[in-house]
Amino acid sequence: MTIRRGEPWGSEVPRPADLSVAASDRALAAADGPIGLAGGDVFRSLGSPPPRDPVQQVELDAIEVVLDDGQPLLGVAHVVARRSWWRGRVVACMNVDHLGEWNVAPRAHPNDGRLDVVECAAGMSVRARWAARSRLPAGTHVPHPDIEVGRITDRRWEFDRAHRVWVDGEHVGSTRTLTVRCLADRFTVLF
Repeated sequence: MTIRRGEPWGSEVPRPADLSVAASDRALAAADGPIGLAGGDVFRSLGSPPPRDPVQQVELDAIEVVLDDGQPLLGVAHVVARRSWWRGRVVACMNVDHLGEWNVAPRAHPNDGRLDVVECAAGMSVRARWAARSRLPAGTHVPHPDIEVGRITDRRWEFDRAHRVWVDGEHVGSTRTLTVRCLADRFTVLF
């Protein structure tokens, strides 16, 4: 069940002896059934806890991604579409707060039924991008007049030129049309 403000998230359960563990976000996205975490941006967003017993069992949302009306792909942490970091539009759809060392979406939660979108305007100057980049680790790059932040359950973008797309840090192709949708409670994770 999607988390609600002021209510506890998940429950403590005994650690299963045969628990499979995902060491990356891509491994988590490929999981079928309850899974433990040992790495990736989801793990980092949950505090990177050491192995323990009992464990916390929670539900996590997923991201359905479609490039140019192709087959849906599944992600769990983030989707990034861009041509360059330094020029043009940059779109980040975040299910978690971090993308590596960067705190891209400080208010994101992996089970709120929404994706946080952080979008750099095409006209944002290189100097402004450099300044924002230096503030990304602390999550203080927003608010900024050239960075739009929002929360969505689904959205479609049309790009004038093809943008390269990464799902959970893995390059998955290029597209002129990007569609994302939040899939609530898609994964059961133990950490």
